[in-house]
Amino acid sequence: MTDKTVALRQSKELSGGKPKSLIERAYRDLGEDIVHGTFPPGSKIKLEPLSARYGVSTGTIREALSLLVSDGLVVANAQRGFSVAPMSIEDFQDLVNTRLLLEVSAFQASIANGGDDWEGRVVQAFHQLTLAEQRLDEAGEDTFGHWEMRNREFHEALVSACDSMWTLRFRDILYRQSERYRRLTYTSRQNPGQLVHAEHKKIFDLALSRKSQDAVDALVDHISSAVSFAKVSQILPTSDIEVSFRKFNNSEYTDIHNRS
Repeated sequence: MTDKTVALRQSKELSGGKPKSLIERAYRDLGEDIVHGTFPPGSKIKLEPLSARYGVSTGTIREALSLLVSDGLVVANAQRGFSVAPMSIEDFQDLVNTRLLLEVSAFQASIANGGDDWEGRVVQAFHQLTLAEQRLDEAGEDTFGHWEMRNREFHEALVSACDSMWTLRFRDILYRQSERYRRLTYTSRQNPGQLVHAEHKKIFDLALSRKSQDAVDALVDHISSAVSFAKVSQILPTSDIEVSFRKFNNSEYTDIHNRS
């Protein structure tokens, strides 16, 4: 197996494949419903209705919720049960900054180490993403789920020659967290397919040309653009929790990376 894709496959076990238990099925289905907005941010979660909805026991639901707490999609409140994790502009910025630390590292490693198989995966994923982005503007939110799948595959292909299992695993968790925000921002924009396609094409061209720094800069701009839109459009509330609100600075990451 070339380009050390074993690590990537291990990271995808968290979100793909057939569930091996009722807990895993409830965890995946409930997580998807939270990401898709079925349960509003901050809303209280009641065990009995979820038990009926997913056809499992309340004990299984509780176990699934505990896993989702670890993912950051659910909050456990002492003596008050569970609630859906809130969304805020500060959390979005913090999430993007943290995701980029891992994504940039994995992307740089893939550009440096990726062979023909890596290039083939990137080319195939970009082609399928291009078709999905054309449909995104034609049918809007009805095709978002398909676009999200192709978007995930493209970003996974870009980092698929990274040989760090832990980098890919935690990057996958952060990517999943970002989907709630991605769905909100992209469905709120005019012609989102055209906008993101231009960004993706720039990343694609620079990656295959092995222009590492330019490709990384394009990736950072692409992932950060959703935060910029959310700030300007004010589609997200502010948080009561103080977090770092500065934009991700790739030069700072590069300095740390070079010293390590």
